[in-house]
Amino acid sequence: MPRPRNQAERRAQLIDAAARAVISTGATALKLRDVAAEAEVTPASVLYYYADLQELFSAVFEHAAATYFGTREEAIAAAEGPVDRLRACIRSGVPWPGAGEQSTRLLFELFPVALRNEAVGRAHRVFVDEQTDLYRQVLADGEDLGLFTLGASPRALARSFVALEDGYAMDLLIGTATAAEIEARLLDHARAVTGSPAFA
Repeated sequence: MPRPRNQAERRAQLIDAAARAVISTGATALKLRDVAAEAEVTPASVLYYYADLQELFSAVFEHAAATYFGTREEAIAAAEGPVDRLRACIRSGVPWPGAGEQSTRLLFELFPVALRNEAVGRAHRVFVDEQTDLYRQVLADGEDLGLFTLGASPRALARSFVALEDGYAMDLLIGTATAAEIEARLLDHARAVTGSPAFA
């Protein structure tokens, strides 16, 4: 690993190395020495910047979640009108081959850490709330404009979308569904909860 110019750069390099190690080894099996090897530094060098592996996991999760959420925000902001924005919300949550699947896999590998790491647990709750709010706003806008006929509150339906995304993403990661199939399922759900033929 090249020598960084400052501590922020070194931390960013360690986060990237830890993310690669999590994807290749899995968070539950990962050791500090694995991250150090991936970063091409000593374990002591890692501990100079992070108190332990759990603190590094927290930094990796927060960075991955922020990057994933930012990508979704941009996709939705580029769409016009509730129908296209809901389509963009759905499409941006599908783990498409390449970077999308990799970022989803990283977050899923870190989910078990949230059960025992308080900081990651808090970050995970924020992550879910942020994604839920993306859907909530789109659904509420569609209802206000008379384009959607919702059978429940926008927030309740928004949370169902996020839960479905998580479940379907697991299908993809274990090889029982494709990204295109997941998008189709979520569009079916959109049609059911909005009453809009636009999602047919």
